[in-house]
Amino acid sequence: MRVFGIDPGSTVTGFGVVELDRGRYVHIASGAFKTKSDQPMGERLAIIHDGLAEALAAHRPDAVAIEAIFHHKSAESALRLGQARGVALLAAAKAGHEAVAYNNATVKSTVGAHGKADKDAVAKVVTMLLGMRVEGPADVTDALAIAITHLSHLRVAGKIPALRRTA
Repeated sequence: MRVFGIDPGSTVTGFGVVELDRGRYVHIASGAFKTKSDQPMGERLAIIHDGLAEALAAHRPDAVAIEAIFHHKSAESALRLGQARGVALLAAAKAGHEAVAYNNATVKSTVGAHGKADKDAVAKVVTMLLGMRVEGPADVTDALAIAITHLSHLRVAGKIPALRRTA
């Protein structure tokens, strides 16, 4: 089973693709779509959407998982995050997937980091689970953690289809 994880943001949106192969998490791909805060919001959202659409088409996941909405310090930052999340959900829907949302606490506890873990702690756990160091901003390791969380929840629920060997 291949899962595409998304950590949406208006300046950096991370993605990570993970497969489960013989009970182990395998890194397939990951990256980030970066925009500049001085770009018009419509242009930034188009970059995020188009990048995710291209990555979804290239990696053909079985499922998509995304970070759930959480409280922000300001209404403005919450709105920007909501807009980025919206275009991520649109890209997933156009690729034929209804994205499953996981909040930060669920992601952290599932991958083995404690609930108050910072991004560095999550990155260390993701590195250990994948057996490799992942390059890029923290948004990339967060997206991989979201994908791992979805695979873990599917596995526990007995919903993982017959495992296939990675290419």
